[in-house]
Amino acid sequence: MRLVIARALRGLADGFVSVMLASYLLGRGFTAFETGAIVTGTLLGSAFLTLLVGLGGHRFSRRGLLFASAGLMVATGAGFALATDFWVILAVAVVGTMNPSGGDVSVFLPTEQSILSESAEARDRTSLFARYNLGGIFAGALGSLGVALPVLLAEAGGWPLVEVQRLSFLAYALVGALHLVVYAGVQPDGTSEAPRRAAPLRESRSIVLRLSALFALDSFGSGFFVQTLLTLWLFQRFDLSIGTTGTIFFVAGLLSAASQLGSPWLATRIGLINTMVFTHLPANIFLMLAALMPNAPLAVACLLVRTFFSAMDVPARQSYTMAVVPPEERAAAASVTNVPRSLASAVAPLIAGAMLSASPGAGGPLLLGGGIKVVYDLLLLWQFRAHPPPEERVASIAAPPAGP
Repeated sequence: MRLVIARALRGLADGFVSVMLASYLLGRGFTAFETGAIVTGTLLGSAFLTLLVGLGGHRFSRRGLLFASAGLMVATGAGFALATDFWVILAVAVVGTMNPSGGDVSVFLPTEQSILSESAEARDRTSLFARYNLGGIFAGALGSLGVALPVLLAEAGGWPLVEVQRLSFLAYALVGALHLVVYAGVQPDGTSEAPRRAAPLRESRSIVLRLSALFALDSFGSGFFVQTLLTLWLFQRFDLSIGTTGTIFFVAGLLSAASQLGSPWLATRIGLINTMVFTHLPANIFLMLAALMPNAPLAVACLLVRTFFSAMDVPARQSYTMAVVPPEERAAAASVTNVPRSLASAVAPLIAGAMLSASPGAGGPLLLGGGIKVVYDLLLLWQFRAHPPPEERVASIAAPPAGP
């Protein structure tokens, strides 16, 4: 329960800053390319830290790792609140925990996912991950709606909006401090708080590396339209206000949260891999359609339909990864599958920022990103449909034969 609360708190902060960040950086006078560079910096830094925690974290207590991650989140919020120069902000982005994507791509993941996977039986694992993601996504929707607050404060007090937004990063630091309180009560089941010495990724190296390569391709596509850049595209293409954009992402977050409830139900009927592919594929088609729409209502409608389907694969993906590796290798597996995702998605925002600088409002990033993700869906189905998790293999063996 505490990890679900922590995920929700982090979702609230990430939903807020991922939408506000583009407006803030543009208000500072940064170009679309510089905005893309800062987004790239946040994702590269997250990838490096996640790799360190996943591969070296078995030497330390997991609660200690969670405390350290929360402390870094506090420092990140304070750094963004104090910094105004581009290079200083870029440095804070690289070494900190700021998340421009709206989803949870962070140093917290390896430790939290490994603890969660030990907290439920195999049959309940996907549902547990769905609840974990549901809290984060729903809170992220509320955070997106909250971007209107700095605007209201600036208007009421007669202050420059960009300065109110800068100080709003202190709220991000406060959320990091609340994590420290939540983690104080975490006691992982079946594990000691003493350092663990299990060697990472021995038995599961092959399948984890194959999954990592595919997840990296998926995230490379996602990097072309992370929430900060999607906000920038909506600004450029349709001249939407930050309040309107925040409302759109709030509704999108509610749809995404609702989709989490359907993922476990669907996975029990068609399997984890089929759930990942057959919900993800239509989402990417609607993403590409949004880039071609002639007006804001149609584009937003496509984006909202896309959002409803796009998050259904998340608990299925997390559950599948944890199911196909031994318990002692789960933290490393969570890291090694998430790090390539962060690295791959870090490259794309720089390219997308350059594309939006060259052709403001053009739909190229959405078309390119969606096309790459369609290729991922087809490759995943081809490579892993015949490799279900252990509990699905057992269920298929135990199932009674079909009637005559």
